[in-house]
Amino acid sequence: MFYIGLQHYLVVAAIVFCAGVFVMATKRNAVGILIGVELVLNACNINLVAFWRYQGVGTVDGQIIALFVIVLAAAEAALAVAICTNYYKNLATIDVDRGDAVRG
Repeated sequence: MFYIGLQHYLVVAAIVFCAGVFVMATKRNAVGILIGVELVLNACNINLVAFWRYQGVGTVDGQIIALFVIVLAAAEAALAVAICTNYYKNLATIDVDRGDAVRG
């Protein structure tokens, strides 16, 4: 029988985190960068729940913090979509390299 331990979850979280950082570093449009941020936050959630499952003793701290991270990610996504919409309205592009043209 194959046992899935804490190390397996940590490897998956590390892969998801590296993918998120790679996406944030290589994408030029705002939507791609937001997807990278969401991947990084999901890697954090995987770690929180995995540590709770394998190290927690009768508490639900990992799950509660993961829930707060999910709420934070939803709020961040809603705010970012509003910013991207305004950015597109002003510049007709979502290329973040043209952000110096926006002065407020």
